[in-house]
Amino acid sequence: MTSRSRHPGDESAVTSAPADSTGQAVPGTASAEPFRSEPGARPRALLLSAGLVSAGAVALAVGALLPAVRGGSPGFAAGPLLVVLALAPAVAVVYALVTGRPGLTAGLVLGLTALAPGRLLLDLQLLADGSLAARPELFLADRLLALPPAGPGLWPLVGGHLLTLAAGAFAAGTARDEAELAGELDGRRRWRLLGPVLGVVGGIGLLLAPLGSGNAYLLAKNAFEGPTVAMAGYLLLAALLPLTVLVAVSSPSAGVGKGGFAGAGLAALAVGVPPVAAGLVVDRLSVAPGSVLVTVAGLALLGLAFTRFDVEEAGEAATGDLAGEARLPGLFWWRLATGGLALLAAAAAVAGALTPVLKANGPTPVPETPARWLLLGAAVALAVPALFVFVPRLSPFARGVVAATWAGVVLAGAGVLSAALSVTEDKAVDPALFGVDLPLPSPDKVGYSAGPGVTWTFVALALAAVAALAAVITGVVERDVTDDAAMDTGLDGSRANGTVLSPVVAAAVLAIAAFGTPVFIAPGYTAPGLWSDFGAASWGLLGALAVVLGLYALVVRSRPIAAAAALAGAALVLGLRAAELPLVGSEYEGASAGIGFWLALGAAVVSLVAGVMAVAGSRRSG
Repeated sequence: MTSRSRHPGDESAVTSAPADSTGQAVPGTASAEPFRSEPGARPRALLLSAGLVSAGAVALAVGALLPAVRGGSPGFAAGPLLVVLALAPAVAVVYALVTGRPGLTAGLVLGLTALAPGRLLLDLQLLADGSLAARPELFLADRLLALPPAGPGLWPLVGGHLLTLAAGAFAAGTARDEAELAGELDGRRRWRLLGPVLGVVGGIGLLLAPLGSGNAYLLAKNAFEGPTVAMAGYLLLAALLPLTVLVAVSSPSAGVGKGGFAGAGLAALAVGVPPVAAGLVVDRLSVAPGSVLVTVAGLALLGLAFTRFDVEEAGEAATGDLAGEARLPGLFWWRLATGGLALLAAAAAVAGALTPVLKANGPTPVPETPARWLLLGAAVALAVPALFVFVPRLSPFARGVVAATWAGVVLAGAGVLSAALSVTEDKAVDPALFGVDLPLPSPDKVGYSAGPGVTWTFVALALAAVAALAAVITGVVERDVTDDAAMDTGLDGSRANGTVLSPVVAAAVLAIAAFGTPVFIAPGYTAPGLWSDFGAASWGLLGALAVVLGLYALVVRSRPIAAAAALAGAALVLGLRAAELPLVGSEYEGASAGIGFWLALGAAVVSLVAGVMAVAGSRRSG
């Protein structure tokens, strides 16, 4: 048996080497030496990846010093800041390499590589149409421009991102080797569990406007309102940041995990810091919450890379004294975070439902969206189980319900935002908002702009997503800290009875049909759908359906109480779907129940029956 195939604790296979604070063995030992001759070692690939990252960093620094748009200039002297942000990751990679930490090196490279495609798209917006790019650190127009040509600085920026992408291909093998050497993942790395939360927070920040603007030549918009190429970049970054952190969390190698955190954090800082600096120093620009969230998430991820990732780092055996674990976030704090975030999300949803979604730009009646009542119902469905998360005996069940009912906020919130977007697409613009006198349409013309209800709804969606992630992490910690002597909550080691498979499959089929067909029909009303009439509100349907189907998929592999909680939560989401008939349909004259109403009710009932069967079956088998 080679050292690469050994099992944890098998001391006959290889003698373990002393570890340093990074979780890697100290330089000079067989397991840490980057030029080791063990089977599967990739010293040349690691050197090549570090070289590519360094070359890419130099290219990014050069691009930051040259004009990105021909004939244009940045809004402030951002060159030194951009050079530091470009070179810092390369310095970290080279330092990790020369100090004999292959896992840390590979993790850093992969963390940088994962976010490179999104950053590349943000820079390519300058090629597509620089006048629409909110990048004052590279270009800030001082006059009206139509499709300004790209400058010499853009091409080194593009080359730098491509070199970083190539580096990841060579580092992946080393990361896989380090994971195999490390053995199986330690279940007590609770500091790591903060990483996905930070990734989601940073992803939310990437979807918000990067800065505030009172400059007529720089219209700061969120990811969904911005130009196409930049929108694709922000959406890709928002998806890949939490995914990258999640992959780092799951790596058995402490070095690879820490490197992934640090690489993702440094890449996030390169995106978030420049808009913050621009908002502080450029006239008529201001700091926006979006870039602040990205910057804070990047700094926190970088800080987590310096924390203990596993008990072995402190010289403790995995089966030995775990007293040091008392300093790590415990189950109480994760339950507090889950319940608190869910209640905050519910409160924001209530604010989104009760405050105006639209405001008129003139003496025009403001229409109200009927979807606001569904959002209010979703807030109640989320808040009630969130209150019981704080009760220790009921917390496991309530936490599982919260992990499902957050999808109700997604379902209802998408409807509210869809109604606002459909009305405000052709809104009038007030020149006074930009501090200049331009021949823009008069604000007295008929038109609407987003009201505070849109902001609160967006906040509710973001908080609900973070609460769901916290609920999942709390479940991981529950399984970690619950032992056989404390099974009075039903969290025993058995799984749900296999008889629940049939009703779960039936519920899944009904759920797909329920979300794909109208809950109510009314004269002149076209319901958003999944198969036809796909619109902004359809994303809420798709998201809620994905959550429900995911819960069904996990039921047969879950413990009885967890299975029952998941099924109860799915039933609540389906019940909320059916509640569209009285809550939304009542606002339309002549509305009547559609086939989706009966399908949603049927799926909810079958889900509840399956939940009862899961608990009853486990008691009979016990």
